[in-house]
Amino acid sequence: MPGHRLRWQPSRWSLQAKVTAVSIVVVAFLLALGVTVFYLAVRHAVYDGLNDRGATAVERLTDDARRVGPRGRAELAPEAPGFYLLQVVDDRGTVLAASPALAGRPAMTTRRPAGEHTRLTQTLAVPGVSSRVYIVSERVRTPDGWRTVHAGSPMADFEDTRGFFLGALGVAVALMVALAGLAVGRSVRRAMRPVCLMSAELAAITEGEPIRRVTVPESGDEVSELAESINQTLGRLERLVERQRGFVADVSHELRSPLTGLRAQLEVALECPEDEDWPTVARAALGEADRLQSIVTDLLIMAKLGAGLRLERQPVDLGELARAEVGRRRRRVPVEVEAAEGVVVDGTRAHLVRVLTNLLDNAERHAASLVRVSVHAEGDTAVLEVADDGSGIPEEDRDRVFWRFHRLDESRQRDSGGTGLGLPISREVAVAHGGTLEVADSERGARLVLRLPLKNQ
Repeated sequence: MPGHRLRWQPSRWSLQAKVTAVSIVVVAFLLALGVTVFYLAVRHAVYDGLNDRGATAVERLTDDARRVGPRGRAELAPEAPGFYLLQVVDDRGTVLAASPALAGRPAMTTRRPAGEHTRLTQTLAVPGVSSRVYIVSERVRTPDGWRTVHAGSPMADFEDTRGFFLGALGVAVALMVALAGLAVGRSVRRAMRPVCLMSAELAAITEGEPIRRVTVPESGDEVSELAESINQTLGRLERLVERQRGFVADVSHELRSPLTGLRAQLEVALECPEDEDWPTVARAALGEADRLQSIVTDLLIMAKLGAGLRLERQPVDLGELARAEVGRRRRRVPVEVEAAEGVVVDGTRAHLVRVLTNLLDNAERHAASLVRVSVHAEGDTAVLEVADDGSGIPEEDRDRVFWRFHRLDESRQRDSGGTGLGLPISREVAVAHGGTLEVADSERGARLVLRLPLKNQ
């Protein structure tokens, strides 16, 4: 029973039911308002007509009232159409004259206008008349005293017609509301049909079917725009999934190599343990373990950057950072530093150190005799350049060097222990800081340029 009641809560209705219900309420309100205004306008027109004809009847009665003496006369002749109930009454309520329909009857009403030339209109029941009577009254001064003239018109036709009229309007409103609800319901159902189809297609993708595209209706409206947006999202999702699968495959391959080497070394050593130089075996195993640790560390950094975690930032002087990192350890080739003062960025120092280390290690592997580091400002941008005098990077490979686990042939020959993640991590760090990292043109060797926004002073 509680579940049955919950189904009738509007919050649990379908969109079609909600839109139809709201449309029915709005249409019913507008129709009821329109019918009410129409009825009041017709009623006002009817009463205006009665008032005009009643005023004409009363004007003609005033002359008769002045001729009627204190004893009155037998009857009054109706002259205005519909107003055949006529009376002349004195201030004591005595009927001095009346039309044939009211002969011998008491006054239709005891109310009278406040003064001369003032009319009073009222609708009331008159004894002997089957319907209510619309009465127009006026006060007249005569030689024999004040007289009040009444002219009345039965409203039998109006009252009979009003019931039929209101019933017909009610039926018309109900039919129009029903037709509006039916039309809105069918229109919403037709409009929601593509949405239901897209929902079913998305549900199929969620349940494990290959990522495909939803059907785009040819209506060219908001629903088709929604379908196109969904397809764009699905396209990005498909590319992300493919990239993730490739990443997992690359990670598996990169992790398998040191693990396989480590296992092979240990298995060979254990076959003839008495013949092995165990310190040498341990150093070789430690090398493979270092490579595994390096890969895992790089993967953790990339995972944090990919998750969009906001790290604590602080002012970092790039020139000071470059001089400190270059002087931290000796390298295979000399490293020259040309750093301007006051080039400060807002960043995470540990990540920027990692970027500079990656760039220096990359330059050192490829340099023939020298590595140059320069730091300067260009407008509101800090620029850090690391250049070497090696063979350089071919133009067609300038984007590939930033792919994960992608290593050029020369890099594999020079250093078989690299992870292929140094430059990709460096670029993601640059992007996370609102900057860029790219390979720039150089007369000799490779030149990598890091650009970051300067800290606001």
